[in-house]
Amino acid sequence: MDAEQLREHAHKMVDFIADYYKTIESFPVLSQVQPGYLEKLLPDSAPDYPETLEHVLNDVQEKILPGVTHWQSPNYFAYFPSNSSIAGFLGEMLSAGFNIVGFSWITSPAATELETIVLDWLAKALKLPHDFHSTGQGGGVIQGTASEAVLVVLLAARDKILRTVGKDALPKLVTYASDQTHSSLLKACQIGGLNPELCRSLKTDASTNYALSPEVFSEAVSRDIASGLIPFFLCATVGTTSSTAIDPLPELGKIAKFKNIWFHVDAAYAGSACVCPEYRHHLNGVEEADSFNMNAHKWLLTNFDCSLLWVKDRSALIQSLSTNPEYLKNKASQGNMVIDYKDWQIPLGRRFRSLKLWMVMRLYGLEGLRNHTRNHINLAAYFEDLVGQDSRFKVVTPRTFSLVCFRLLPPANTEDTNKLNRDLLDSVNSTGSVFITHTVLSGQFILRFAVGAPLTEQRHVDTAWRILQEKATALLGSL
Repeated sequence: MDAEQLREHAHKMVDFIADYYKTIESFPVLSQVQPGYLEKLLPDSAPDYPETLEHVLNDVQEKILPGVTHWQSPNYFAYFPSNSSIAGFLGEMLSAGFNIVGFSWITSPAATELETIVLDWLAKALKLPHDFHSTGQGGGVIQGTASEAVLVVLLAARDKILRTVGKDALPKLVTYASDQTHSSLLKACQIGGLNPELCRSLKTDASTNYALSPEVFSEAVSRDIASGLIPFFLCATVGTTSSTAIDPLPELGKIAKFKNIWFHVDAAYAGSACVCPEYRHHLNGVEEADSFNMNAHKWLLTNFDCSLLWVKDRSALIQSLSTNPEYLKNKASQGNMVIDYKDWQIPLGRRFRSLKLWMVMRLYGLEGLRNHTRNHINLAAYFEDLVGQDSRFKVVTPRTFSLVCFRLLPPANTEDTNKLNRDLLDSVNSTGSVFITHTVLSGQFILRFAVGAPLTEQRHVDTAWRILQEKATALLGSL
C-alpha cells in the first residue's frame, strides 16, 4: 500500500469512526449478543485473496458492532471509565504509523526522551516529590496497565529485600493491602513466587469508609515480625475499585518507612482528579511512597493503554528487570548516558505510547484536563442528590470523586435485599439504554454509578436515573 492508498483508506476509516461517534447513542451500551454469536456470522477460514475495505467495514458495522460494549457511550456508567479523545486518537494514529519498537534509547531516541519529558510534566502537575522526577534518583515510565505497574514494583521490592536477607527467605516475605485493594496485587504475588498465605488482605469496614486502618496494618506487621516473617511490601489505594475509598497515606507511609517496607500507592482511577488543586490533598503522604501509579487511560482522555508509574529509586527496578544480551549492546547504553525503558518493565518491546499522552496534554492543556474531571465529579454529585431525594434508595458510602455507591431499600416484608438489588441491576442493564455495575461491601450487594465517559451530559444522567426509578417501581410492585 503506497502513500496515496494510505490517504484514501485512512480517510474512509476516519469517516467510519467519526460516524460511529456521531451515532454512538443509538447502540445498546451493553452488548446484547449471546456467547458464540460471531462464529455463526464469520467464515471458518481466512480468505485466500484480498477483500475490499468497504466489504470489511460493512462486516464491522453489521457483525462486529453488535458484539461491542460501548465504553465511550455517554450512557456508560460501569466499572471505571476508559477515556478516549480525538487528541489521544490522533496520537495513537501517529504511534501506529511510525510503528517503532522503542525498548532502548537507540531504537528511537524520541520515544524514550518524550516519555521522560511527559512523565515529568505530569509529575509536576500532580506535585509529586522531586525524587519521582527524572532529574532525581527515580523517574516515570509508561506501563500497559496498573496490573503491570504493581507487578514490576513488587518484583523490585522483592529482589531488594532478598539482597539483604538472602534468597532463601522468599517463603517468609509478607505483603499487605486492604481487602478493598485491586485483585491485580494478588496476581502479582502469584507471578512473583510469593507464599499466597502471606499476602495479607486486611479487613476494612464502614467505620473508616473502607479505608485501611493504620492500627490494623501496624498490628499485622508486628505479629508477623514476632512470628519470624519478613514484611516487605504495602500497597495503599487512593480511590478503591469498589467505593473509591482513600487509604491514609501519611500514617501508613510512616509505619512502612520505619519497618523498611516498600510503600506503593495505587491511584489508578483517582490520580487523574488530583491534577485539580482542590483534590491534590488526597495524595498527601505520597512523599513517603517508593512508587506511585495512575492510569491516564482511565480518566485523563488518553486512549488505552497508558498506565503511568513513578519510582523514587530507578536502580531498584533496573536491578530486578534488566537484561543485557550482546545483540542489544550499544555505546549510549553501555556508557550509561540514556534510559533504556526495557529495564523498567516486563516485556522487551514497547510502543510509542508517550505520543498520545503528549498530544492530550498539549491539545487540552492542564486546565482543560482539570475541567474534564470536574465536570464528571459535578455530574456524579448531581446523581447523588437525585438518589438522596428518593426515599426508596440509599447512598451507601460518601462520594469523593465521580462514583456513587447506592442501593434500593427493601420493603419491610422483604428479606433478601441483595437479590432485590441484583434483580434491579439486571433489569436496568437489559434495557441496553444504560450500563452500570456492582460491588459488595460488608456483605451487601451495592450498585455503582461511575460518571466518566467523555460525551456524558446531564441529560444522560437524568435518563439513567429515570430508568432506575422505573425498574425499581416495577420490582417493588411485583413483591
